[in-house]
Amino acid sequence: MKSHINRKEFLKMSGTVMAAASFGFPNIIIPKRKDTLGVALVGLGNYSTGLLAPGLQLTQHCELRGIVTGSPEKIPVWQERHNIPDANVYNYENMHQVAGNDDIDVIYVVTPPGLHAEHSIIGANAGKHVWCEKPMAVTVEECQAIIDAATKNRVQLTIGYRMQHEPNTQTIISYGKNETFGPVTEVRTAAGYRAQGLPADDWRFKPEMGGGALYDMGVYPINASRYSTSKKVVAARGTQRVEREEMFRRVDETTEFELLFEDDIIATCKTSMGENVNYLEVDTEEGWYFLRPASSYTNVGGEVSDGTLLEPYTGHQQARQMDNDALAIIENRPPIVPGEDGMEDIRIVKAIMESSDKGGDWIYL
Repeated sequence: MKSHINRKEFLKMSGTVMAAASFGFPNIIIPKRKDTLGVALVGLGNYSTGLLAPGLQLTQHCELRGIVTGSPEKIPVWQERHNIPDANVYNYENMHQVAGNDDIDVIYVVTPPGLHAEHSIIGANAGKHVWCEKPMAVTVEECQAIIDAATKNRVQLTIGYRMQHEPNTQTIISYGKNETFGPVTEVRTAAGYRAQGLPADDWRFKPEMGGGALYDMGVYPINASRYSTSKKVVAARGTQRVEREEMFRRVDETTEFELLFEDDIIATCKTSMGENVNYLEVDTEEGWYFLRPASSYTNVGGEVSDGTLLEPYTGHQQARQMDNDALAIIENRPPIVPGEDGMEDIRIVKAIMESSDKGGDWIYL
């Protein structure tokens, strides 16, 4: 039978043991490695509320222990629902004080992309590992600043690309790396939804916050093209457009783009906040395979040219992602999606935007 003690009882017991040791008991080796990491969610919007917090109830190697929010009215709800003590509640002005909180090992930044750099750097400077949601930031310079802060403070940084943790997606990645059906010859992929009912001041309509289809959803086809080929993008071109001008006054509603990879592989991509699209199709010299849908929260599945069915994973994607990322920290090994991966996608986003401004010319990276 397992014995359960609360944190206060543990600290009291620890103090007793240490006092006894000072009076001549043998040295006690206390392991530094943690088997379960404490996570603080930074930003309590829909994604944190509906997916990350529930996922953290299913994880084995990490758990929800803290929150950072600018909405005081959310605090009592989260505290009651997730048993979060007052000492583990922060706002954006005092979140740097997490540095002195041993309950929290990781900060998971889930604020709008335009705030990712600020909040990720605060977390890293506090000595906490950083999980940053995608897209990593708005500019390449911001991405590099996050990477530099993590390196300086010797903490791990990973980007929240959950699809790279999803089993069928990992199969697609292995096919490309191992050339299971021969070298990849072409990729077609898209991710989008029809936005409606969003308030006019929503961050998705603000370019400085990382709004628009290309930032919000475009990193899915960009990242999918890259992990499907396991090759480097050498050039990009694209066209951005708006149909509902009353909604999309300052950002793109749809972006269509092409990526040119090494070995002259072309990926034809689309992202939209005006159309429901979701697929990944890969052609190879000796076959093909696809996922449809390719980036949904559930039911990601597909088929292979040899008849293999890629049955949908029935587990919780975000729980799997966070457990994988926690294990990387616990076992002191590189994460599946390091900061450099997120930064490369933003480099490509910027090239696509430049191309659209220049009439669709190829922009070489």
